[in-house]
Amino acid sequence: MSDKQVIRTDKAPQAIGPYSQAVRVGPWLFCSGQIALDPATGELVGGDVQAQTRRVIENLRAVLEAAGGTLASVVKTTVFLENMGDFQSVNAIYGESFGGAAPPARATVQAARLPKDVAVEIEAIAYLA
Repeated sequence: MSDKQVIRTDKAPQAIGPYSQAVRVGPWLFCSGQIALDPATGELVGGDVQAQTRRVIENLRAVLEAAGGTLASVVKTTVFLENMGDFQSVNAIYGESFGGAAPPARATVQAARLPKDVAVEIEAIAYLA
């Protein structure tokens, strides 16, 4: 696939496995799941699920910007929660970033275990016109 472009930025955590932060194919950007790692230190941010969600969204924002997009470019997300009981807390922070006039489509699922035992992970698909 000749138009497949790997997106990398040091403003988001580096991949902790054999995958890319994001891959762009034509106008489509596929962002790997982001967790609440501080990109400067590689350490998990402290605090509750809302603090983790804020960091996750900042990491997603950095990857999107590296590809020339914004949070408004996102058309679909998948939110993975360690505990579905955190849905409302995560939704409150998520809504601050994605709750505009045209929020993306979304699926939210509870996962048995997430990388580094985080409370939340979010992946995204964006359309970059």
